[in-house]
Amino acid sequence: MSAGGGEGESPRATDRPDAGSGLNSHTDGIDLRLEGSLSALAGATGEAPPMSGALAAELDGLAPATMRMPRRAWAAVLVISLFYALGLLAWMGVRDDLDRLPAMWLYGVGAVWLAAFLAIGWLILVPPRRQVMPRWRSATALAGLAALLLMVGGLILPESVATVGATYAPSVASVFEHGHSCLRAGLAVAVVPIVVSALAVRGAVPVGSRWVAVAIGAAGGALGGLILHLHCATGERFHIGLVHGGLIVVSAALAAIAARVGERIRWARER
Repeated sequence: MSAGGGEGESPRATDRPDAGSGLNSHTDGIDLRLEGSLSALAGATGEAPPMSGALAAELDGLAPATMRMPRRAWAAVLVISLFYALGLLAWMGVRDDLDRLPAMWLYGVGAVWLAAFLAIGWLILVPPRRQVMPRWRSATALAGLAALLLMVGGLILPESVATVGATYAPSVASVFEHGHSCLRAGLAVAVVPIVVSALAVRGAVPVGSRWVAVAIGAAGGALGGLILHLHCATGERFHIGLVHGGLIVVSAALAAIAARVGERIRWARER
């Protein structure tokens, strides 16, 4: 019975064929081939193809890039712009009623014009620490605030100032007639700071960046307004508010248009 029982015993589990043996052997084959391929790549001694003459000449002609120094650039823009603006003021002449104007108004409004030029320029040219892009949002917001403040300040011109300067009957025609010369003079002052600032931020902002151009134009307009403040002896409130104060807006708009036109010219040349 023992013999019969021995013949009837089922095979042990260890003697059964593994159901995944075929898969394992297939996987092992892939691993072996992959290992062989990687070993062959690791032992390869091939050399890179030779560099073309055109590429070698291009690399030889590259000059080392200089690091941007934003604070130094801002100082350079400041010095160049003020030197140019004061030269124009000397050529156009200083207003002849300075000694009769209220000192608080003369120096206070002049300080606002100068502070707007300095602060907007700083936000454009000096980025935050460890960043490259200028703070154009803050610069644009400050430009709008400065324009609003100076325009409103001109429209509510105190009588002590209005009675000192030259006046005329305000109307749309008279404001344009007396204001276009001041607008031209202010824009002439704004040209140099706009150009110098644009050169200073070149490479740090995308080509044709509209809002950066708006802020740059507003900074130039602020410097132009400062020179008009010291040159123009008109005491009419609409002239001071809309022409002098509006110079920031006009200069910013023209700078944005110039940036857009320059961008289209660049695109046309690249096609």
